[in-house]
Amino acid sequence: MLDTMLLHIDKQSSQAVYVQLANGLINLIRSGVLKPGSRLPSIRLMAAELHIHARTVVAAYDEMAAQDWIYSKPRSGMVVAENLPDLKPRTFRSSLPAGTDKSVRGPAPQQQFRYVINDGFPDHRIAPVEQLIKLQRQAFYNDDVERTSMYSDSRGSVRLRRTLAEHISGSRGIAMTPDMLLLTRGAQMAIYVVAATLIEPGDEVLVGDPGYRLATAVFEQLGAKITRIPVDDEGIDVDQIEKACKRKFRLLYIVPHHHHPTTVTLSAARRMKLLSLIRKHGFYTIEDDYDYEFHYTHRPILPLASADHGGHVLYIGSVTKNLAASMRLGYLIAGEEFVSRAAQVKKVIDLRGDLLFEDALAALFEAGVIQRHIRKSLKLYQQRRDLFCELLEKELGDYVHFRKPDGGMAVWVQFDSRFKLSAIAAKAGEQGLKMSDGTAYDPVADRLNGLRMGFASLNEREMKKVMTILRKVLEQY
Repeated sequence: MLDTMLLHIDKQSSQAVYVQLANGLINLIRSGVLKPGSRLPSIRLMAAELHIHARTVVAAYDEMAAQDWIYSKPRSGMVVAENLPDLKPRTFRSSLPAGTDKSVRGPAPQQQFRYVINDGFPDHRIAPVEQLIKLQRQAFYNDDVERTSMYSDSRGSVRLRRTLAEHISGSRGIAMTPDMLLLTRGAQMAIYVVAATLIEPGDEVLVGDPGYRLATAVFEQLGAKITRIPVDDEGIDVDQIEKACKRKFRLLYIVPHHHHPTTVTLSAARRMKLLSLIRKHGFYTIEDDYDYEFHYTHRPILPLASADHGGHVLYIGSVTKNLAASMRLGYLIAGEEFVSRAAQVKKVIDLRGDLLFEDALAALFEAGVIQRHIRKSLKLYQQRRDLFCELLEKELGDYVHFRKPDGGMAVWVQFDSRFKLSAIAAKAGEQGLKMSDGTAYDPVADRLNGLRMGFASLNEREMKKVMTILRKVLEQY
């Protein structure tokens, strides 16, 4: 009979107890402690020995039976299967031919980092995850929802589009209907879908310089000719856009709020001139407004899409920035005819969205949970921005240049030319700190010598550790 002392159950763990029990028993089978054909303790005995509910044991046994580790044998109870489901994996190729370049063997094992400076993501630890998962679980067992999801609208959940349309209209002043909204798996997919709907090989696309390289990569992949427009402290140079209008370019991509990567906001004067150019010349403009809610000094300036633009501003946003980086949900707002065309493009790469997730998110919006979470996050992230900039100045002021951003989740930090960011990142990695080496923002090595330092996902203790590591690296440079 099995000695239950070999099983460890942690009731404080985030992992369900029945999963812990099932995994523990599977490990005992794999290690040979439980032999094929041996009996498992009865449900009542296992529950009593481990001080857990009998239903938990039933769930664990059901899980193992579903994976073919055990089966029910009449008058014997649960028995370890004679033919275990474990497979012994084989490589595609046991060895490389002599003389083969070792670089094709694949990347080295991922280094473990204690701290991470990301691009500017929310703190998943404060997101209403439990409520969202509970709603998704409830929806999963709703047969109508499951049947509906098989034939769902490629534009996304009707319920969430209706809820988001109301939220966006109220917060951004964009006059819209649910049919003007296309849901995507993150804002990056929305950029791709818009570009694929519009661009033909050879079309000219204007982007900021420096700019968001993943957007530029999309346009290049579709065969566009890229023209880079300088970005300064007032945002993208609209005078240069005006000159480009003489050539009848196809598309402009801009980030008016918190430009990526430098976080600057397009000035009011340039904004008005750009709108005038859009109305006059009728060129399409992707307005990427990925973190609109997070503005700390005053209310955000209304998007270009809220003004009269003749249907030529294609507005892209992200719900991901309100929750967690792993919760991928973006959207496109455009005229109904354009959204219909874009939905057909999306359908080719994403047959249907995650209806369970989208409907659960709609329920959180309807209950006001997301709105309260945004207000809570805004206050917390402002405090973190202030502390992060204070620590930057105090600990690294002799080595870096930065400007406190009006909003967003990251600070654009440039290192003094004496210190190469690529070398700093490598040395920081040796100290357990993962950070960008700058190539994600600068195709020309060390031209900018800067990176976005995300502060929203770091608490006070983590910020101080990050600064300590960076200061140590710089002092030893």
